Amino acid sequence: MQHQTEEHWDLIISPKNRLLDLQLREVWRYRDLLLLFVKRDFVAQYKQTILGPLWHFINPIFTTLTYMLIFGNIAKLSTDGTPQLVFYMSGITIWNFFSQTLTSTGNTFIANAGIFGKVYFPRLISPLSTVASRMIQFGIQLLLLLSFVVYFKSSGLLPHMQWFNLIYLPAVALAMGGYGLGLGIIISAFTTKYRDLNVLVGFSVNLLMYATPVIYPLSAVPERYKPYLTWNPLSPLIELFRYMCTGTGTFSAGSLAYSAGMMALILFLGLLQFNRVEKTFMDTV
Repeated sequence: MQHQTEEHWDLIISPKNRLLDLQLREVWRYRDLLLLFVKRDFVAQYKQTILGPLWHFINPIFTTLTYMLIFGNIAKLSTDGTPQLVFYMSGITIWNFFSQTLTSTGNTFIANAGIFGKVYFPRLISPLSTVASRMIQFGIQLLLLLSFVVYFKSSGLLPHMQWFNLIYLPAVALAMGGYGLGLGIIISAFTTKYRDLNVLVGFSVNLLMYATPVIYPLSAVPERYKPYLTWNPLSPLIELFRYMCTGTGTFSAGSLAYSAGMMALILFLGLLQFNRVEKTFMDTV
C-alpha cells in the first residue's frame, strides 16, 4: 500500500476576490525585482545608441532652444521677467517627467504581456518600475536645469530665487509622478482592449501641455481664461516648480491642496482599475 506524502508549498497563487486587495505588502516582498526592472528600463532606453545617456541632456537643451525661438522671440510670450532659458527649461523638465511617466505606464499590459503570461509577480511592479526609471531621468535633467539656475543666480538675473524653496522639490516630484502613474494605469486598463487609444493618449498629452502653464506663466493668462486653467490640477504644481527655480510663479495653498487631493483621488482610482483589469487582461491583450 502506497503512502501519500503531504505536500507543502512555499507560495500559493490564488485569484483576488476583493477590489481593494492591492497586495502592497507583496510588492514590497518583490522589491528586488522592482530594482531589476528599473535597471532594465534605464539601460535598454539608450542601448545601441551613439550618444547614450547624453540624450538626457541633449533633448531638453534643444527643446528649450526651440521654445525660446518660437514662443519667446517670435510669439513674444511673457516669461515673468526671468531669463528665457531657465523659464522654458524648468517647464520642460517637470512636464517631460509627467508626460513620459503617463505614456510609459499607459502601455504596461501590452508591453509586458509576454512576461505576465509566464511568470507570477505583483503586476503593479511594472508601472512602479517605470515611474522609478523616469524619476532617475528627471533627476539627471534637474541637475542640468540647476546648473543654469546657479549661473543666472550668480549673475544677478534671478534676484527672487531662494535656495531654501527647493525643499518643496520632493513633494512636487512625487505629485507629478503620482499623476503620471494614476492616469497611466487607468489608460493601461483600456488599451488592453482598444489599442488605438495609445494614439489618442499621445495626442491628448500634447494638447494638455498647452492647457498647462508650461510655455507661459499663469500670470500672463487673460482673466477670462484663468478659471479654466486653475481647474487643471497640474497648473499649481508647474507654477510651484518654476517658483523654486526662478522665484516667480502664481499659486496658493488652496490650489496646491486641490492638486494634492486630485492626485490622491486619481491614483486611488487608477489602482482600483488596475487591480480589476489584471485578473482578466490576458484574455483580451
